[in-house]
Amino acid sequence: MSNVDDSEPVVLHYYVDESGDPTLFARRRRPIVGQEGCSNYFILGKLEVDEPDRLHQELETLRRELLTDPYFRNVPSMQPAEQKTAVMFHAKDDLPEVRYRVLKLLAAQPLSFYAVVRDKHRLIEQVRARNRADPDYWYRENELYDELVHQLFKSRFHRGDHFEICFAKRGTSDRTAALELALDQARRTYEQTWGVQSKTTVRIWASTPRQNAGLQAVDYFLWALQRLYERQEDRFWEVVRHQAKLVYDMDDTRTDAFGVYYTLAKPLTLEVCAKK
Repeated sequence: MSNVDDSEPVVLHYYVDESGDPTLFARRRRPIVGQEGCSNYFILGKLEVDEPDRLHQELETLRRELLTDPYFRNVPSMQPAEQKTAVMFHAKDDLPEVRYRVLKLLAAQPLSFYAVVRDKHRLIEQVRARNRADPDYWYRENELYDELVHQLFKSRFHRGDHFEICFAKRGTSDRTAALELALDQARRTYEQTWGVQSKTTVRIWASTPRQNAGLQAVDYFLWALQRLYERQEDRFWEVVRHQAKLVYDMDDTRTDAFGVYYTLAKPLTLEVCAKK
């Protein structure tokens, strides 16, 4: 958080995106988790950015530098017509050399990353248990997303006077009202837990990575974390792990039924993840 005069309102800027997919079933409730095209984990993350304009300028300066480098001249993803690295950074589409430069840039920025992780195999077990108790229950992907929004923000309302929250667009539907409801529920959880009334105001909106550098940045953090979980590959995560203030693994119940909170003092590493 930036140092400001105590008389000035504290405004926090958050950028929220997902990694993996919330899909559990195909037709007739056939489980497809872990099959081709369906991830084993679903992660929702938020990035707190102290200086959004500075981050935008830094990423744009790097992109211009790369686009004028002869080494990348004939690379397809660097051509404007492809609508990939030439117009925005996106970890899945960027070349390894580009990823390294972006990760190093992000690692030097005043950023704080938070994430909630769900193991989708465990989710299937929970959905089936709920179906046995209530045959009419039907799993909905937005239900999972909104629950993780609640988890991400339920302990944050003491940190600022105003939140600017930018969500990455999901499809064509406008889910602003649903996200506002999830944030209201997070606020109520905070107030009930701490016995205080939050006066924090919130403005949310949806955008795309092409329009917003903060979403490009959170995409990189999420991609690195997803590689750790899905592929047991930690070299990307290790570059930015020092900025991961909290990763809540809800399904890592080896020691506690509610999961594990990984922090700077209790870091999430490949060794920890591999033992799951």
